[in-house]
Formats: sequence, C-alpha cells, structure tokens
Amino acid sequence: MTGNTTPPQATTQSGAPVVSNAHSQTVGPDGVAALTDHYLVEKLAQFNRERVPERVVHAKGGGAFGTFVTTGNVSQYTKAALFQPGAETEMLIRFSSVAGESGSPDTWRDPRGFAIKFYTTEGNYDLVGNNTPVFFIRDGIKFPDFIHSQKRLPGSNLRDADMQWDFWTLSPESAHQVTWLMGDRGLPASWRKMQGYGSHTYQWINADGERFWVKYHFHSNQGVENISNEEAAELAGSDGDHHIRDLYEAIEKGDFPSWNLSVQVMPYEDAKTYRFNPFDLTKVWPKSDYPLIPVGTMTLNKNPENYFAEIEQAAFAPSNFVPGIAASPDKMLQARIFSYADAHRYRVGTNHAQIPVNSAKAEVHNYSQNGAARYKFNAPSVPNYSPNSKGGAVADEALFQPGGWENDGELTLTAAKLHRDDSDFGQAGTLYREVFDDAAKARFLETITGAVGGVQDADIKERAIQYWTNVDGDLGEKLRANLGAGDAGSADGAVAQGGLTGPEDGAQ
Repeated sequence: MTGNTTPPQATTQSGAPVVSNAHSQTVGPDGVAALTDHYLVEKLAQFNRERVPERVVHAKGGGAFGTFVTTGNVSQYTKAALFQPGAETEMLIRFSSVAGESGSPDTWRDPRGFAIKFYTTEGNYDLVGNNTPVFFIRDGIKFPDFIHSQKRLPGSNLRDADMQWDFWTLSPESAHQVTWLMGDRGLPASWRKMQGYGSHTYQWINADGERFWVKYHFHSNQGVENISNEEAAELAGSDGDHHIRDLYEAIEKGDFPSWNLSVQVMPYEDAKTYRFNPFDLTKVWPKSDYPLIPVGTMTLNKNPENYFAEIEQAAFAPSNFVPGIAASPDKMLQARIFSYADAHRYRVGTNHAQIPVNSAKAEVHNYSQNGAARYKFNAPSVPNYSPNSKGGAVADEALFQPGGWENDGELTLTAAKLHRDDSDFGQAGTLYREVFDDAAKARFLETITGAVGGVQDADIKERAIQYWTNVDGDLGEKLRANLGAGDAGSADGAVAQGGLTGPEDGAQ
C-alpha cells in the first residue's frame, strides 16, 4: 500500500463486497470447489471472455422502474441495508412469459416472470421469481429438458401437446405447478393484478451472524384478477401486447401500481426436521406454520425511456446477493446461480453489468478488464491484479458474513432427503380441494380437458389421466369421463404409487 490511503473494498460486478480474492469456497481445505462460490464463477467466466440473442426463456416481457420502501422491521432476521426500517431503494421490475417467443401473445396460458433488481447502497440485489410460489421441477439438471418440452418440435417447429404431457407425467414433481398453471391464475388479467413470489428459499443473516430461511411474497394492491380461456384467446388475436400496454398506460396516467412485500421466516434449525423439504421448489410452506411478516411496499412510477436499452438489456441474476442475503440448498437456485449470469454474458455480453440499467449505484471496485463493450475502466494507476501493494481494492470477510449450511460433504447424484410429508401430489391436491372453489374447479376441469385432449399418443394420454387422478381421485374420474377414455386397466397402480399423504393445512 502506498502512503496512508485506505484501499477501497473489493466488490463483485454487482457492487457487493468480496470476501476473498485469494481463496475459493471448497468442501474442506482440500475438497472440490463449490459451484455456489458465485464470485469464483463470475471471476473465471469474465476472464474466459476477455477477448464479444432472444432470451431462451422469458423472451416476451415488459417492465418499469420504481421504489421499494421498507415500512416493517425485519432487522432481527437480516442486516441487508434495503430491508432496514425506513430504507428507500430504487428498483426495476421485468414481467414476462416463460415459454413464448418475443412476439408471442401476452395472454397465452403460461407462468409469468417477476424479476426485480434493487439498486441498493451495498450493490445490486436481484430477486428472480414468478407469479407462482412453486415451479415445475426441483433440480436444475432437468431445466433444459423441461423448456425443450414446452417450446417447439425440432422438425415441424410446432408446439406439441404430446411432448409437454410426456415430460410432465414422467416428472410427477411438476403436479403442483401444473395445477397452478391450469387454474385461474394461469391467465392473469394484467401484470398489475397478479401476485409475485421469490419462489425459492433464500437465507437471511442478521447483524449477529444468525441465519434464517426465508420466502418472499408480493401481494398486489390492485387485487388479483384473472381472465377466462375465451377472453385470453380473443385478446391474443386483437391485442397481443395487452399486458405491456396495460402497464405502460397505467403508469403514464399516474395510476402507479404497487405490491406489499411480506416474508415467511423459518428458524435455521427448523429446516432439518420440517415436515416438507423447505428447499424443494415444488413445495410451499403452509402459512399456519410460518405466517407472513410485513416488510414494505414496492411502487412502480416510471416507464422505461427506451425499451431495448432498459428492458431488453436488463439482466437479472440470482447470484447478485448483498450482505445479509445468501443462497440455500435449493437445487434449482443452485443451478440458477450459475446459469442466469452465464446466459447474460452470452446474450448481452461479458460486460453486461456496465450497461446503465444493470449498473450498480454503489461503487464498484474489482480487477476484471477488457472484453467486448467495455466502457468503464480503472485509472492507469490502479493495479489490475490482486494481491498488490499499490492501493488496489481489498476484500473484507468481516464486512460480508457469507451464508452457509451443514452437510456431510459427500458428493452424490441422489435426490434430496425426504421429509415427513413430502409427496409430489400432496400439495397439488390441497390446492385443488381446499383453495379452488366449485366454480374454479369447474373451470380447471374444462382447461385440463382441453389440454390433455390435445394429446395424440394413447399411452401419454393415459398417463396424463393418472397424473390428475393422483392429484385428486374425483378429478381424475371426471377427466376420464370428459375425454371418453376407457378404464385405466393396469395403470390403476399409479394412484397408489403417487403416495398422497392426506390433507395439508397450507393456504396458498
């Protein structure tokens, strides 16, 4: 170090403090490197691309800027600056559809993306969620296959019901999300009138280093409003950009939409014995076990000035954490920590974090250099390596207490350990029986009758009927009758194989 100048804190590309520039996370001092060491991945991936397409998923979308104000007090659970009482944080949100291409209608039946970038004083924090609290799969290794099954056949380039239901029925963990998708909330009237969820389980860390597990819930202050299959089809033909138009026009006339954020907080030790696997993305935590705790309000009050620059180039990555927030053992989250940031490096460029919409408002100090579209750079007096004795940025482990959890350290390809009430079909059945009213059940049956009715392969169609029979026996019988299908025959065993665990008390 030169003179008495205190070197700046080293940070990630998103402006969050770096723990170490010399040591990566490993399983023990002589074990394998952890994929969850997002700074290691960020640093090496950036280096690999130092010497310059439509999103694969969530291609169609729109968004707006706004402010998040913390009105509650959750400081006992997290030290994150944006969640301290009274904090006001600028933010950006991008809503989207999952499976459709960039020109697809907004009103196709599809989950909606709900991705938020908080421009915090400690660096950017990205929360990448959906309008559903669960997802189709629980392990990221299946994600490319899932998306392929929802897109188009390689030969005809047509979407195909057979491959969709072939994948879903051979992936029974999808039942909970497909129940959400085929229900009323699969067709929101607008982005303003739908709920949002972080979906994954995350880790919060307070000022004393205590750890908690957390789930995020955004409740629309405009209420929840959905549309029918018929209305959705009509809008798809008359106004394919209905959701983009609705959001833009509401903000332009000063009708600023808002959502209240609440969280469910699980004490760290509870996760080891909780009745459901709390890190399974296909499960919810019943609110009777972990009630919602108010945090604050998000308000959207500014439309983008340039759609391409501020929405199309917006890059959200769950690897963008800040002090007080960290990852969990959620296998889908683990995979997304790598895949999202890497997708942005490919799609937008290795220097995507320097694009104004993605640029941190906190100071950024690190040793990355060059690469396509580089336009921010250090002064020539700043060293481009670490460690150095020239006053370059240094890491401070005391400032950024990393999250973590215990495991046995053994590498395995097995599924996560089952908890007492784990079942692929249990929570889907609860959603259908206890949350849907009679009218919603009737609409749901009509929707799945049409969806499964499009399957041509007899074996896949039979598996689809059994899939819904495993969710609810009466529902399966009604679906079979609607489709005019015969008795299940030897496939009847699938009901027992599904292993329904009885009623759950989880209000959705």
